[in-house]
Amino acid sequence: MKIALASSNNKDVDLHFGKAYRFLIYEFDGDKTNFIETREVSIDPNQQHQWQKSLAAIKDCDVVICVQVGMNGKFGIEKAGLKLVEDRGSVENVLKRYVKHYKFMKKPLF
Repeated sequence: MKIALASSNNKDVDLHFGKAYRFLIYEFDGDKTNFIETREVSIDPNQQHQWQKSLAAIKDCDVVICVQVGMNGKFGIEKAGLKLVEDRGSVENVLKRYVKHYKFMKKPLF
């Protein structure tokens, strides 16, 4: 699966989805993550409601991780079939938390 992380500096997950002008794309095989590429988005920092531009840039991904998402963006992400995770911190730590949670949720209950 592909994971898109909204980052302003390639080190931290620190952007609101509607203002995300950069996504770091990782491949996740259920065990480990590997960086694939950086995708830039043409966002005007003076305008609101640009979440559709961000969504278009990551439409082939399965998961998006960002600091926050507005109501319209949440519905758009859901309609596009992506999973949304709201988190912040270093890319390394955010990915570790996601992988840990993913593995925990995949374990049998009994």
